[in-house]
Amino acid sequence: MAKIIPFHAVRPAADKVSLVTSRSYEEYSAAELASQLDFNPFSFLHVLNPAYVNLQKAGLEKRFKLVAQKYNDFKSEEILIKEEKPVMFLYRIHTKARDFIGIIAATSIQDYQKNVIKKHEDTLQYRVELFKDYLHQTGFNTEPVLVTYPDSEALNGWIVSKTQQLPLYEFSTTKKEKHTIWKIDTPAEIDFLKTQFELIGNLYIADGHHRSASAELLYEQDKSTGNQNLDYFMSFLIAESNVKIYEYNRIIRDLNGLTKEAFLEALATKFWVKNKAQELWKPEKKFQFGMYLDGEFYCLILKDENNFNSVLERLDAQILYKNVLEPILGIHDLRNDERIDYIPGNQSITTLKEVIDEGDFEIGFTLFPTDISEVKELADNSLIMPPKSTYIEPKFRSGLVVYEL
Repeated sequence: MAKIIPFHAVRPAADKVSLVTSRSYEEYSAAELASQLDFNPFSFLHVLNPAYVNLQKAGLEKRFKLVAQKYNDFKSEEILIKEEKPVMFLYRIHTKARDFIGIIAATSIQDYQKNVIKKHEDTLQYRVELFKDYLHQTGFNTEPVLVTYPDSEALNGWIVSKTQQLPLYEFSTTKKEKHTIWKIDTPAEIDFLKTQFELIGNLYIADGHHRSASAELLYEQDKSTGNQNLDYFMSFLIAESNVKIYEYNRIIRDLNGLTKEAFLEALATKFWVKNKAQELWKPEKKFQFGMYLDGEFYCLILKDENNFNSVLERLDAQILYKNVLEPILGIHDLRNDERIDYIPGNQSITTLKEVIDEGDFEIGFTLFPTDISEVKELADNSLIMPPKSTYIEPKFRSGLVVYEL
């Protein structure tokens, strides 16, 4: 039984929403970031990166305090406004490829601790503690955890009905995406949604494992203060059929001292290797892997598809790691080894080709995307995916909805 509740959200003033919200801070190049900060005084990037020219010289505590100060400036200038009563939101993202739609609400730390909200990724403790300190010092979070729920006819019907109403916001971005938000503030609507989620057995974290772990750590640290906002964290709840899971493709700097011929011979012990020459080939189904080496593409097909004891062993990212990256190429630490890097599967295969052709990397592998059923089975069995196994959409815009702690 999953628990969701409304919260006193902070959001942009309606006339400024398209100017305030931004992509994730990490998605901007240095030039794009400078442009936004120089020419858009309303951008939430000013909050995330105040005094950006000199920020890198400041210690973490000072940086976090500057973030909190700039956030409060945005509120005092009414660039951001706070809802008078607790609310939820329905949020739709329309892209060139598809629509995503889900509910923004607060989810329970206790549900997270009791594994009602299930996880499938490991976390780095230093990142969890760093973001916990950030939340503690700034007092807000604008990055919800992406959480999936089993498809529900009742919820689908309600969503269709709600989208017929007048939205709170409707705006477009320079990425040619259209964003629409409806406020959920009537007792009848809120009670209906709370009841529907109580009927759901489990929720699954799709993206945001570090954010949820940090929220739990902050709760344990500060729960004695009696601040009930710490009992929850903001989530974007979306039907599992509505998420888009991409693979993370791998690029490696060298062949671990092997010649091309010796490497191909080693591959042939576990895979059927087919040379695709200049064909931009990507895997078409599970247990297939693409490879780009020495200006040519290859198709790798696993020879034995039945020799597995768990869903983790059957995961394509784990198969590649256990049969190629670790034993042949000597990559043992997927998260920290500087010889390996990753390209999300929403980027063209030509991106991987161009990066390798530039010479810093020697070989690249493309994978078939993981299915949501695999993600759920891993979480149900308390198994952890290898790092960089999935790149999941939708991505939430910073500054669109803020949860205060």
